[in-house]
Amino acid sequence: MHNTLAYIKKSGDFPMIKRHQLEILQLNLGYLCNLSCTHCHVNASPKRTELMNRETIDLIFTFALKYKIHSFDLTGGAPEMNPEFRYLIERATQEGIKIIDRCNLVILEEEGYEDLALFLAKHKVECVASLPCYLEDNVDKQRGKGTFNQSIAALKRLNALGYGQEESGLILNLVFNPQGANLPPPQQELEKQYKLQLKKLGIVFNQLFAITNLPIQRFGSLLISKGEFNPYMQLLKDSYQAENLARLMCLNTLSIDWQGFVYDCDFNQMLDLPLGSNQGEKIHISQLRDNLESQPINTLAHCYGCTAGQGSSCGGALE
Repeated sequence: MHNTLAYIKKSGDFPMIKRHQLEILQLNLGYLCNLSCTHCHVNASPKRTELMNRETIDLIFTFALKYKIHSFDLTGGAPEMNPEFRYLIERATQEGIKIIDRCNLVILEEEGYEDLALFLAKHKVECVASLPCYLEDNVDKQRGKGTFNQSIAALKRLNALGYGQEESGLILNLVFNPQGANLPPPQQELEKQYKLQLKKLGIVFNQLFAITNLPIQRFGSLLISKGEFNPYMQLLKDSYQAENLARLMCLNTLSIDWQGFVYDCDFNQMLDLPLGSNQGEKIHISQLRDNLESQPINTLAHCYGCTAGQGSSCGGALE
């Protein structure tokens, strides 16, 4: 695995930005995953063992309730593989905190997880499901053989419970990631294509999120090995749109790793970049004493991935 941080540091600077009012905590519940996708910026796999424990989850709730956090955005790995996943959701439901589950879909078809979709629906969890393409060959190439058909089966399972259906209150959004070193196409037009193609399979969903691949961890290492890292970074810089700065996800979201350490965003977490407000020292959620409003955000050249073209966040295009 190449040191993508060293490459990023050589790629120049990014404009200074400061945090707004904190509203969302993005929790990485661990790097264990049933898949090993080529575009994964976390380097998750079935071999990883890092998992957030209940003690850390309880500390996060203490912070969230103190600062009136309205949403938890759960990611991984496959967040559902964390043994405390259901405890977290049940408690969040009791506390009135919205839950977003970033689901790879295939997990819903795995042995031992057959009732997971029903659990998500019961607790009205918003499902953000990764489906990097609507074509079988492309998905299997990116995620592994057979994953497309498993994903379609999982989507049908969710639809049957009301997910993606009008007026059901059960939100199902899909995520597109490019396969290579290029920006996603315009989100609105791509969403039309997704809806058209998936309707043929009897599948409906609410929105499509088109997300730019950032050149870190597994994807960044792949770019380096192919000699494509510098050209891709140049593409991100050349596609920079200043108006996207005001809509960046990191402005109102804080990332917390499986051990409870806090970062300005999920991508910074993967690069082990501490909070911009903390002068180079990592800080734990138990040590955080304010909501960081007006504090600087730690940025490097990889941040151009979030401002390039139509912009990119975990909620899709910024335009």
